[in-house]
Amino acid sequence: MNYTTQMDAAKKGIITQEMQLVAEKEGLDTEVIRARVAKGTVAIPANKNHHSLSAEGIGEGLKTKINVNLGISRDCADMEKELDKVRCAIEMKAEAIMDLSNYGKTHEMRRKILAMSPAMLGTVPVYDAIGYCEKKLKDITVDDFMRVVRQHAEDGVDFMTIHAGINRATAQKIKDNKRRTNIVSRGGALLFAWMEMTGRENPFYEYYDEVMDIFAEYDVTISLGDACRPGCIDDATDAAQISELIVLGELTKRAWEKNVQVMVEGPGHMAINEIAANMTMEKRLCHGAPFYVLGPLVTDVAPGYDHITAAIGGAVAAANGADFLCYVTPAEHLRLPDMDDMREGIIASKIAAHAGDIAKGVKGAREWDNAMSDARCAIDWEKMFDLALDSEKPRRYRASSVPKQENTCTMCGEQCAVKNMNKILGGEDIGI
Repeated sequence: MNYTTQMDAAKKGIITQEMQLVAEKEGLDTEVIRARVAKGTVAIPANKNHHSLSAEGIGEGLKTKINVNLGISRDCADMEKELDKVRCAIEMKAEAIMDLSNYGKTHEMRRKILAMSPAMLGTVPVYDAIGYCEKKLKDITVDDFMRVVRQHAEDGVDFMTIHAGINRATAQKIKDNKRRTNIVSRGGALLFAWMEMTGRENPFYEYYDEVMDIFAEYDVTISLGDACRPGCIDDATDAAQISELIVLGELTKRAWEKNVQVMVEGPGHMAINEIAANMTMEKRLCHGAPFYVLGPLVTDVAPGYDHITAAIGGAVAAANGADFLCYVTPAEHLRLPDMDDMREGIIASKIAAHAGDIAKGVKGAREWDNAMSDARCAIDWEKMFDLALDSEKPRRYRASSVPKQENTCTMCGEQCAVKNMNKILGGEDIGI
């Protein structure tokens, strides 16, 4: 192997197996993928030690991908239940899984996911640091943080969220500009607290080059965490968020200089009319790096339905340039999601991603919808079910309310517009 990372290979004109696979999945020329990886506008998270991976591309001109969060915690420590969620996410064709485990056998959990998962795996090492080091947060050293990062990289993690943008200057913005919900990023809050308790700079910012050396060694993609993402629509696009975004743009270029691939994380909660401008601003400030968003949730008043508020924002975000959507479930803000929550979150996120792809003109997106429309016009139920994003639910709905005539449904019956137009345009009497 005469390259260190996907980006290094791309800059040298080498087309890797991962680039070839991404090109096949996207229906694009391999040279297009190589050039975009070299430029940094496409990332292919593919750790050298993740041997079960089926590589995916994230970024310019590619289908919008989705990520599923899961993981064990002190209150919900059943590893097998979380591994069942992994199997479900794979079955439902999520392109990425983030293991956010922060309690117990996190190392074992990662290893099991990596052994079974063709989806790329992401983690947030700072979540794991307290349990891994068996220390209080304020007692964790820079070396401790680095050991956790290296362990995740050695295990085979494809991308890691690193909250390097919340340096002391950015943290001061939080203090100087009162927010309604302060910091809602778990990793961001932990690092803010560590800086406050120790009086030191964020270790991931201060020793960023050392982190990038580890990432380059294993070809880990950095997902630059948005510690200052808005946790309510009233905090969106404020001084702290934009200040951090500027820092993330600078860190993007420094990562690329080390041939480390980059994704940049974004909001959060945000009024729908601010989303398009935020997507444009991120792409501009972060030099076209792929953008990974949580939602955005377009209202704060729908607990229990936040998969819907996130899908609305996600569709607008994807249509305006977001490349990667983190799913949100109905359990957001309330509890760890169960399997049903997870399924609803995946479907909602997939709908948002596909809606964005249609708007962006991604190859094949509109053709899928056209095929469904043709099947509907032909009243070909099996074809409709086969083309559906989720075939199980429409089959179940159809079976639960059977019409007298097979070529209708129980809403319109013999007055079905599609059936009657097919007949009348074919020269037949509609019979009613």
